[in-house]
Amino acid sequence: MQSRRAAIRRDTKETRIALKLNLDGTGKSKIRTGVPFFDHMLTLFAKHAVMDLQLKCDGDIEVDAHHTVEDCGIALGQAFREALGDKKGLRRYGTGFDPRNPFTGEAHVPMDECLARCVIDFSGRSYLVWRGLNDAAYRRLDVAERTQDLSSAFRFGLAREFFQGFANEARCNLHLELLYGDEPHHIAEVLFKAFAKAVDFACQRDPRILDQLPSTKGKL
Repeated sequence: MQSRRAAIRRDTKETRIALKLNLDGTGKSKIRTGVPFFDHMLTLFAKHAVMDLQLKCDGDIEVDAHHTVEDCGIALGQAFREALGDKKGLRRYGTGFDPRNPFTGEAHVPMDECLARCVIDFSGRSYLVWRGLNDAAYRRLDVAERTQDLSSAFRFGLAREFFQGFANEARCNLHLELLYGDEPHHIAEVLFKAFAKAVDFACQRDPRILDQLPSTKGKL
């Protein structure tokens, strides 16, 4: 069976990234981005997606964490696109659970007072939907950033930049929604965990269609 691994190097004037991904791993990770909170998010992503991930980024965090977080999302998306290969046998749709019909059921992931939902489709088309984190909720998180409740180096808004970079390069539809929550750390974490569980299911192979592409178009 085809090995589903990828190795990505991305070097710019702002970041230098070396990344290795094994979609059929066990959740092991070795992460070093220079942004401790972001390291925590990527570590729990690998654990809950049950994939092996090594990522080292040397970025201009003395300026801001923006370039590091966004470029890591880009590199991870590139790695997924490479590791998924021809996508034959791919479940393609991920909701975080294992329903008989992939269009039913949703990835509702709780963390204390927070609840988030993620649905993903490795469709070959890039689109991010980011809901429940605008207006009042976002203003509340902006206040938390100023008081450094989340991290002195990781502004909450960077989470969206990470997921946008991933969706663009993995060429997937990625829908993330916060249903409710208060504590900024928990909100970021529950979104990454919901993302992990949806990705886990979407990247599994369906034993019924191992020699088939999950598309009526004949191309993904």
